Amino acid sequence: MAKNLVIVESPTKSKTIEKFLGKNYTVRASMGHLRDLPKSTFGVDVEHNFEPKYINIRGKGDLIKELKNLAKKSDKIFLATDPDREGEAISWHLAYILGIDPEKKCRIEFHEITSNAVKDALKNPRPIDIDKVDAQQARRIIDRIVGYQLSPLLWRKIRKGLSAGRVQSVAVKIIADREKEIADFVPQEYWTVNAKLREHAKAPIFEAEAVKYNGKKLEIRNAQEAHAVEQALADAEYIIGEAVKKERRRRPAPPFTTSSLQQEANKKLNFTAKKTMLVAQQLYEGVSLGKASVGLITYMRTDSVRFADIACQEIREYIKNELGNEYCPAKPNVFSSKKNAQDAHEAIRPTSVLRTPEEVAPFLSKDQLKLYTLIWQRAVASQMTDAVYDVTTLLIDAGQYQLRASGAVLKFAGFLKLNSKHSDEEKEKIVPFIEAGTKVLLHKLLPAEQHFTEAPAHFTEATLVKELEDKGIGRPSTYAPTIQTILDRGYIAKDGKKLVITELGLLVVDMLTKYFTDLIDIPFSAELESELDEIAEHHADKNEIIKKFYEPFSKLLAVADKEIETVEIPVQVTDIPCEKCGRMMVVKQGRFGSFLACPGFPECRNTKPILKKIGIKCPECGGEVIERKTKTRKIFYGCENYPACSFTSWDKPTEEKCPVCGKILYEHVEKGGQKKLHCLNQECSNCKIMRKGTVKSE
Repeated sequence: MAKNLVIVESPTKSKTIEKFLGKNYTVRASMGHLRDLPKSTFGVDVEHNFEPKYINIRGKGDLIKELKNLAKKSDKIFLATDPDREGEAISWHLAYILGIDPEKKCRIEFHEITSNAVKDALKNPRPIDIDKVDAQQARRIIDRIVGYQLSPLLWRKIRKGLSAGRVQSVAVKIIADREKEIADFVPQEYWTVNAKLREHAKAPIFEAEAVKYNGKKLEIRNAQEAHAVEQALADAEYIIGEAVKKERRRRPAPPFTTSSLQQEANKKLNFTAKKTMLVAQQLYEGVSLGKASVGLITYMRTDSVRFADIACQEIREYIKNELGNEYCPAKPNVFSSKKNAQDAHEAIRPTSVLRTPEEVAPFLSKDQLKLYTLIWQRAVASQMTDAVYDVTTLLIDAGQYQLRASGAVLKFAGFLKLNSKHSDEEKEKIVPFIEAGTKVLLHKLLPAEQHFTEAPAHFTEATLVKELEDKGIGRPSTYAPTIQTILDRGYIAKDGKKLVITELGLLVVDMLTKYFTDLIDIPFSAELESELDEIAEHHADKNEIIKKFYEPFSKLLAVADKEIETVEIPVQVTDIPCEKCGRMMVVKQGRFGSFLACPGFPECRNTKPILKKIGIKCPECGGEVIERKTKTRKIFYGCENYPACSFTSWDKPTEEKCPVCGKILYEHVEKGGQKKLHCLNQECSNCKIMRKGTVKSE
């Protein structure tokens, strides 16, 4: 029997770590929390310092029994749960269950699952950090108060099954406020006038925009004003009034934090926040690389942008050896963390930069490789030299008007050399340098263009995560579950990548805004996060913070319960009869969105999905093509006559015809949001452009 017991959170992690340690170690997983507040009751004694009433989680009895037996037979027990507040709380609960003194050196912490990191941690055990545990308990108790006392109010006044959470309510309000901004937005018309110029007949042509009139900013508000500018410029003499050529440097982005990883994965890979964290967890816990299993990235729940010195040195050596000394700065690049960052551990990085994406590709799934590549490239690029551009700006006088031409040419790639294909660098625009006082020729006056100011953009998962982080709402580790919860509750919905408020979401936000202003007030929520940080740093008392929240909240709850009248959500009746009882079916909201249900419930329990027709006939049988969703909510298109007709396509069928074979074309949306039409007839010579249309079973 092994003399030492190491307890981690997940079985994948336990298998990886067990391979690093010898036969004197047994590694087991707690499978997350073993104790928690009861689901069936409130579980917090508000009369006695908000004492939580923890119970063993149902279904974990056999695991608890096994861990107790292993603990009795072990000389030493090491609690190796995740290196954050939640992990600290799990260790504290484990210590209680196994009868371990939390003040003894029983807790080990590592930020990457590699042999050296785990073995070093075993040499440096420490007591459980009770301040971190208190901070986690304070968050859990406040969230329990909101969830178990406010949610029933929503059930009584609006609809059963609703929930209200401290962070999720603020997130819904942020989306609702943006929707109102968009609805209230009045677009303003404006016009631009551009001219193509050259120094002489054989010189390169460059483009300039009219920007000033009599020394003031030019504002063209309608077609008549645009025409007047065109007439003036058509007859004007063009002289270079000012010419500036300078160097502009672009610094690499800092390495990933939890939130920036979620944002970039959503933008670049179209991953949801939930998917990003799931795949990152797999990379962290360990992947089998042939003979050995190893964690490929450091801990993915972090708000820090710093690297450990040894990791930074390894990355710098890799840059020098593989890319050249000119791509490695004289000193390591240092980035500043946000002011409310805990900075408890490193930024997200590969555990070894020598494990390049190309090297590990054969061992990773498609999604794992995409995310690992994103993390690896960002980490390496963060320690590379700046990209350098030559920027030329010309100010051209044309009578009472002034035009501006600006161009940038990449002079030295710097960090952009690492991944020019996917980097966000601007397209090169060449503008020749022409000395001030030089006359230039009008090659062509371009037609004036009409524009309209645009409303604020809808939130996407990426921009909502950024907004929550910028406002100090919640913690990066909570963003993915928060977004998933408000989607599941039907408070918001997805329209492509856009997050839009639903009627139900507006009802809930309006009620909370009227009666619980502080709960969904952004500064209040941010202040509460800071107070939780103070508990973790031993600068504030857990019970005092909870009391400060609870006393005004309970008074508001009592007032709201008396004053709020029950809201009747209008039932949307369809013209679709129930095939079981003949009643007209109604639209209901469920965990996965809208569906059709018989109004005769509970006598008749018939339900079925809402078929969203796209107005296109099936190319195989002539039936209606409808929009469907996979179990993972990915949209595809299929025939309404399924299973009699097996037509399916990831891409949307259109009414356009292929110019070669005459079959219908399909609309494919690329990563950047651009839409392209493709032929999917494999017998057609035009099909070579795109052959990704057939839906494979998931």
